[in-house]
Amino acid sequence: MRTESTTSMFGLDISRTVIWPALSILICLFPLAGLSATLGNIKAVPHLDSAGQDAYREFLASGKHRAFAIAPGGAWSWKSEEATVQSASDSALQTCRDDSGQACIVYALDDHVVFDAHAWAGLWGPYLNLDQANRAHVGPDRDERFFNLAFTDASGRRITLSELRGKVVLLHFWGSWCLPCRSEMPDLQRLHQLLEPSADIQMILLQVQENFEISRHWMLEQHLKLPLFDSGIRTKGMDMLSLANGLKTRDRDIAPAFPTTYILDKHGVVVFSNIGPVARWPQYLPLLRDVAARSGK
Repeated sequence: MRTESTTSMFGLDISRTVIWPALSILICLFPLAGLSATLGNIKAVPHLDSAGQDAYREFLASGKHRAFAIAPGGAWSWKSEEATVQSASDSALQTCRDDSGQACIVYALDDHVVFDAHAWAGLWGPYLNLDQANRAHVGPDRDERFFNLAFTDASGRRITLSELRGKVVLLHFWGSWCLPCRSEMPDLQRLHQLLEPSADIQMILLQVQENFEISRHWMLEQHLKLPLFDSGIRTKGMDMLSLANGLKTRDRDIAPAFPTTYILDKHGVVVFSNIGPVARWPQYLPLLRDVAARSGK
């Protein structure tokens, strides 16, 4: 039996053996962003960055029985040369969950795409109800209530995250000095354009380690129109973010690297987080809409 390496979206080795999950053996072709999800169409695999696409090429060249699995955010892994289709699927699913800490789904099995678009859109669930959310610990991890940050809008009006309960929040920490942050801005712009009609989903971009006016000026130069909010940072050496209760927290305690993104449900609970740039932001729209439709109960 051949064992492959499991890798995250950043190309980092996160396990010793290969992997990927399964939800069903139902074969359903899923066109994504106009791309036909035939087995060999690498660009149709959602959320994969270049390293993930390279891994998928290796998967296509591997022996049966094989499974390639994915998780929202770009995590991936695959298993090949298993005794049965089911063992490839089961092994992949278990390892994927263990290594990524997320719900995973099989994208391809042997010579077929088995991707279930409906199941994929709901992978950030199940969502906490109001009572569960009120009892959740405060923190940055999944199923925790995110820190109640305080910041201002472009006009100087003070806002706290708790005031946005009832909306899904895409909270993004970035800086114009940060090259990976800058590289994903066009994709964030495209996502924002798709979200604009939605009253249930709010993007909040907070600058770090630079003055708000610097980040705003960079956006204007790039002809980007995104919902910028002022984190309160005034200089590059300043790293403290304000909380609604008047206390402070270090930006690196929330965002170990930049950019960092959190998705908060309608109760302010973390359903997804990603450290580093995200590949293909518009592909997150089905997941965001699922949180908007099913959270906040």
